[in-house]
Amino acid sequence: MTEALLRVLMIAPTPYFADRGCHVRIYEEARALTKLGHEVCIVTYHLGRDMPGVRVVRMPHIPWYSKLEAGPSWHKPYLDILLLWKCLAEARSFRPHLLHAHLHEGALIGSILKTLLGIPLLFDYQGSLSGESLNHGFFRATSPLTKIFKALERFIDRLADHIITSSAQGRDELVHEWRIAPEKVTGLIDGVDTEIFRPCSRSEARREIGIPEGVKLVVYLGLLNRYQGVDLLLDAISLVKAKAPDVHFLLMGFPDQEYRRKATEMGIDDVITFTGRVRYDRAPLFLSAGDLALSPKLSQTEANGKLFNYIACGLPTVLFDNQVNREILGDDGIYVEHGNTSMLAEAIVSTIHNSDLMVQLSAQVRERAVKMHSWDARSRQLVSVYRTLLAS
Repeated sequence: MTEALLRVLMIAPTPYFADRGCHVRIYEEARALTKLGHEVCIVTYHLGRDMPGVRVVRMPHIPWYSKLEAGPSWHKPYLDILLLWKCLAEARSFRPHLLHAHLHEGALIGSILKTLLGIPLLFDYQGSLSGESLNHGFFRATSPLTKIFKALERFIDRLADHIITSSAQGRDELVHEWRIAPEKVTGLIDGVDTEIFRPCSRSEARREIGIPEGVKLVVYLGLLNRYQGVDLLLDAISLVKAKAPDVHFLLMGFPDQEYRRKATEMGIDDVITFTGRVRYDRAPLFLSAGDLALSPKLSQTEANGKLFNYIACGLPTVLFDNQVNREILGDDGIYVEHGNTSMLAEAIVSTIHNSDLMVQLSAQVRERAVKMHSWDARSRQLVSVYRTLLAS
């Protein structure tokens, strides 16, 4: 007997879609579920753009709010009240079987909806609410707000019927630090669409970006901010320039104005090309311009979605050694001590000048992406979680 197809209402309290990791997970989950025949409706903020193949419904336009970058905002409370009303209105016509909430605000909204609608709530956990607020400098560790946000986070974590996490480290954090029952949490790490993210024409990519064919090119794609390790990355670039002036860096992401200024002040702007925001559909081509990829992300518990895109495009990757990164790359990553700038620079120089190692790792990471991290397998695991939740 064929199992019934599901209708899933995804709650996304974010300016979806804005070409960053959280949004990529939302989109690729929804697209993979749609490919299996399930109906998905994403309800989100007024900002962002629609992506092909997935239905998106937006709350009313707020003319004075235009923030696309990640991180907390004092505007969130009233935005999320508007999003709640939009979700409720949409649910009346869409008649979902269950709610799939992204981010802690989404789980809070979802808890109200599940009571009103009488359907289960799944919380898609991508990192700590209080931890993210500290990382973004929203408040300091000594601030009274830290205790308030931690208490709020503890409360929200217990509202969902089940939680999926984008890393094993995130699951451990929920179980051991936040005391969530282990049977209530399932690890569902990020994946990648290996048909979209694949090695493209290197020469075409370099022509479009303006990078000469013979240049040794190191690439980074993601948000440009402190907690992603971009400040450390600039320090490492300064060391690389002194040791290997033939190496160039392609930094793709936003907001980039501050880092353009810093690079100029540090005297390394001549070995860096900034692209600004790169659209999701252009990312595979731009990544294919590179020889080597970097991920100096400082958080040791948040998901690291860029790694999936790197390896699907066949890019050997230098990154900090932690559980989240090893869960994705296993023995195929080039690991350095967490936060160690000099080791990061040394790994870049030694790896990019080792042609045999680069060829070997390129094949290995692409194979790893296809065999272990395709969204085809992830989506079936997600549906299994849905059905278990509905049955219980």
